Amino acid sequence: MAALSPSAQRVQALLDGFGHGHSVVEHEGSTRTSEDAANAVGCAVAQIAKSLIFRAKDSGRPVLVVASGANRVDEKAVGRLIGETIERADPDFVREATGFAIGGVPPIGHAVPPLVLIDADLMGLDAIWAAAGTPNAVFRLTPAELVTITGGRVEAIRKG
Repeated sequence: MAALSPSAQRVQALLDGFGHGHSVVEHEGSTRTSEDAANAVGCAVAQIAKSLIFRAKDSGRPVLVVASGANRVDEKAVGRLIGETIERADPDFVREATGFAIGGVPPIGHAVPPLVLIDADLMGLDAIWAAAGTPNAVFRLTPAELVTITGGRVEAIRKG
């Protein structure tokens, strides 16, 4: 097995610290989109836990929404849940706030601790896959482990 890239190694070190036995897997092809990731690991798109970074409009704080790959995020609902309007974050903000580039943002290890909301739809799944620091790295975990390692709040954030 090839050595992990530096960003994926950072995520693996964080995962090792949680002691749940998670392993980062880097693929030859992209896992940047939910569809790509699902194809790479052989799971349903709904099992991809995509990490989306938003910017709280007034405070400027990063907001991490971990959503099912099958869902679109209701940004107005997220704003209501955190008590502040959110806006889409540009690539520079994402890299500055998380330390990772868009397409590989993991749900943990961010440079600036974000406010975390987790899509309630993920909670009914046995296993999910999350990005692990690069556009071709992922790791498998349970929804309950996601809540534990992120400290996130489970909320209904699906649009429609």
